[in-house]
Amino acid sequence: MTADTPQALPTSTRTVFFVSDGTGITAETFGHAVLSQFEMRFRQIRLPFIDSIDKAHDAARRINEVFSVDQQRPIVFSTLVTPKLSAIIRAANGMHMDLFQTFVAPMEQELGVKSTHTIGRIHNTVDTEEYKNRIEAINFSLAHDDGQSHKNLAEADVILVGVSRSGKTPTSLYLAMQYGLKAANYPLIPDDFERGRLPSALPEFRHKLFGLTISPERLSQIRNERRAGSKYASLQNCRYEINEAEQMMQREGIRWLSSTTKSIEEIATTILQEIKPDRNNS
Repeated sequence: MTADTPQALPTSTRTVFFVSDGTGITAETFGHAVLSQFEMRFRQIRLPFIDSIDKAHDAARRINEVFSVDQQRPIVFSTLVTPKLSAIIRAANGMHMDLFQTFVAPMEQELGVKSTHTIGRIHNTVDTEEYKNRIEAINFSLAHDDGQSHKNLAEADVILVGVSRSGKTPTSLYLAMQYGLKAANYPLIPDDFERGRLPSALPEFRHKLFGLTISPERLSQIRNERRAGSKYASLQNCRYEINEAEQMMQREGIRWLSSTTKSIEEIATTILQEIKPDRNNS
């Protein structure tokens, strides 16, 4: 058995392939949305850039190898656009979930128009205005991360506030990368609580503010991963900061949510619904 040959897996585990003519991100997103509905283990294999007959046959070989070893069909999520390549994959011993076969064909029938069947079209945004907006938004979010800069805050679509490690930075970057939104973020620190007011740069942009909070227990856990045993990470201090931050947000009329049990996608969606920025590219 070679290093490339799959090992037999427990019967409770299924192998899943994500097959794409591009990066595989769309196939994975599609697949993860479906797999998340099932409480079992999945061994995941991404097969990107399957854009030729030879590569398609190689991918089909790997799917068949897994079938032979596992003695059960692997699940195959595919976003192959070219019918010839898709047919090769579909001939392999797998349970096939073809995004284009499932959705594009019915759309062609409904619209009375043939799709372009262009490989990589979904990612062909390099020269578009939307792509440029996203790059600009990412640069803005990086420059305005953690209150680094007060410049050009008027350009921000949203300004996130909350205590350190409550999820502001990843949410800001997600909003920039996925939606092209200029998202700044500011930490609320003990000095702000002692003064009883927001950082001085923020009040005039109150309509753009959105707050993130988190449970003290989760915050202490996260902070201890960085500064174990410190006052900064102590549960007592986390409780104090969270309590003060939530009171400040209530006084200032800032919309906010807890990031404790929510994914970045859920947080971002809530922010988009609440803020309704003009440049929402979703």
